[in-house]
Amino acid sequence: MARQHPAPTDHEIELDPAKYIVSKTDDKGRITYANEYFTQVCGYSERELLGAPHSIIRHPDMPKAVFFLLWEHIQNGKNISAVVKNLTKNGDYYWVVTDFEIRYYPDSDEIYEYIAFRHFVPKKVRKEVEKLYARMLELEKADGMDASVAYLNAFLEKQGMDYNAFIDHLAKPKGLAAKLFGRMKKMFD
Repeated sequence: MARQHPAPTDHEIELDPAKYIVSKTDDKGRITYANEYFTQVCGYSERELLGAPHSIIRHPDMPKAVFFLLWEHIQNGKNISAVVKNLTKNGDYYWVVTDFEIRYYPDSDEIYEYIAFRHFVPKKVRKEVEKLYARMLELEKADGMDASVAYLNAFLEKQGMDYNAFIDHLAKPKGLAAKLFGRMKKMFD
């Protein structure tokens, strides 16, 4: 039986810019680890999250094309940054910039785990991405995911960059924030 998502509310959860949401999934996207800040923000207990597909927090305002692109990259061993609107257990929402680390079995090219590091998204980034995603979602509903992907590709071509570069340009931590982010990621090595 498919898991029912809560009805979305118009209430945004403001993330603490000094904290990071961290989760690990297996190669199929099932959650194997959730840090305390993740459970606090999304409203699910660790017990509810473990073993659940990461789509448990997928907000219906997110175009499927973004997740298609994301999975296409990480399943091929390529990192990608993404701006994502997530849904909490009670229907509230929060925005994150997600960056991945891909883990392989020793002496193998077989992926066994993905670690997602998520952090605060500035309002100006959200506004820009919301417009793009709203148009993509509109196209998806009318003409399917391929139309949404085509629109995204045309948009990025106009920008002269791919999605990863676009998100890095908009939202990647810089300066001291980038150094702190790098240190935090090393804690999971």
